[in-house]
Amino acid sequence: MDIDWNEQLADQLDWHWHNQLRRRLDGLTDDEYGWEPVAGSWSVRSRAECRAEAAHGSGEYVIEYEWPAPEPPPVTTIAWRLGHVIVGVLGQRSAAHFGGPPCDYDSFEYAGTADDALRQLDEAYATWIRGVRELGDDGLVRPCGPTEGPYADSPLAMLVLHINREMIHHGAEVCLLRDLYRDRR
Repeated sequence: MDIDWNEQLADQLDWHWHNQLRRRLDGLTDDEYGWEPVAGSWSVRSRAECRAEAAHGSGEYVIEYEWPAPEPPPVTTIAWRLGHVIVGVLGQRSAAHFGGPPCDYDSFEYAGTADDALRQLDEAYATWIRGVRELGDDGLVRPCGPTEGPYADSPLAMLVLHINREMIHHGAEVCLLRDLYRDRR
């Protein structure tokens, strides 16, 4: 049996993106985007309103983030989770592996509105999935390289699988937060 592993890896994420995650994000409001499900939530907020000890971002809006994270780590908002996916999951990896624009937590301009965040998410996803589709067999087996730390010698296929898991995992969290927001009392 001949299996095109590159196609399978890309299709797994692309199916999830088009049939589950992205359509669930349609209609996201600014109120939902910044809604704090519990007191002390980390979010993306204006630099002047930042509550965390550390804030990352180059624009008016920053993502609250500390390393190491406090124990227990704060609950995060939809804004925070989308910022993490846009920058830490997709953006940095696209920059490192697929020629995407430079991207890191400190230099990124985080979105202050849901519409802007969804635009950033769509752009980050498009760059990532295009890069994955162009890998081919040779690209899947090449080493990840130094940007992936202890996984530098691992095949890029492992990173693609990891990003698929991250997208499904964080996407499910965002969808659950939307459900909780809708049914809050």
